[in-house]
Amino acid sequence: MATQTQRTAKTNSLGLTQADYKGRPSTLCAGCGHDSISSQIISVAYELNIRPNEIIKLSGIGCSSKSPAYFLGMSHGFNALHGRMPSVASGALMGNHTLRGIGVSGDGDTGSIGMGQFKHLCRRNVRMVYIVENNGVYGLTKGQFSATADEGQKLKYAGTNYFPPMDLCAEAIQAGCGFVARSFSGDPKQVRALLSAALNHRGTAVLDIISPCVTFNNHDESTKSYSYGKEHEIQLHELDFVPKQEEIIIEDYAPGESKEIALHDGSVIRLHKLEAEYDPTNRIEALSRLYQAEQKREFITGLIYFNGDRPSFAEVNGLEQQVLSHLTDEQLRPPAAALSEIMESMM
Repeated sequence: MATQTQRTAKTNSLGLTQADYKGRPSTLCAGCGHDSISSQIISVAYELNIRPNEIIKLSGIGCSSKSPAYFLGMSHGFNALHGRMPSVASGALMGNHTLRGIGVSGDGDTGSIGMGQFKHLCRRNVRMVYIVENNGVYGLTKGQFSATADEGQKLKYAGTNYFPPMDLCAEAIQAGCGFVARSFSGDPKQVRALLSAALNHRGTAVLDIISPCVTFNNHDESTKSYSYGKEHEIQLHELDFVPKQEEIIIEDYAPGESKEIALHDGSVIRLHKLEAEYDPTNRIEALSRLYQAEQKREFITGLIYFNGDRPSFAEVNGLEQQVLSHLTDEQLRPPAAALSEIMESMM
């Protein structure tokens, strides 16, 4: 019998409450930024009226890759090997391209052992949201430096990092990804807007979310710490997401103050510019802005690059209408006569 709370809880158009989109209790460290990201995924799926069975959750290995257990408990998921999530995602979403994929990875899972698979996922434009929960360390194995750690950074147990960091946003843009954004787990409004837009993008959407490790990498000098993020975040623009179901109303903005980016399904990302001349549809400018930020140790956030024209992996393979996982045995298997003909031709 339903409790009073269940009877009075607000539901979306599917009749589901926000609690229906939750997962299991988190076992991550208290205060971990990853839990904040999971919370925003729950909110966005509820607000967009997405059926849990329409989402497949995917991950690799690491603290970040434990996150799918903590959201969308009614969705199917797969926890892959270290760095191998992109190939599993490619296969699953090729088998059923109507699913919405949410992959959660880490800076080690993506930037080190999984870099090759990550780049090819972006190159193929598999339709999914690829979230990197980026903290600059291997938290699950006690705080060694990852590929995104700051050059010259010092950690108590790992010593000094002498190598320059890899910028996963730049890597994604170079590989052909058409939706690349960076955010901060301590900025829930921005994370929620980017997630909403990413879920409606036709191809791979990469969200590099700085998510402080409160145990191993949360000192003030680290660009992956909570304090650094709060004090140094530079938003390229404020974002709103307008679902296709809603009427799009444009307020009276001064020229150059606002920009709208239409997604293929009719939804809109509305950007209210803070940096007056920044254009996220200019690939060269996006890469240049990332390079400038690295040189100045700036923490820029927002939609860094967008190109909605590239067809998805499924579209390139002519699967707009056909779902491979729905094919019948008769469609998949050649008849006995055809097999006999093949065998006879080989004799």
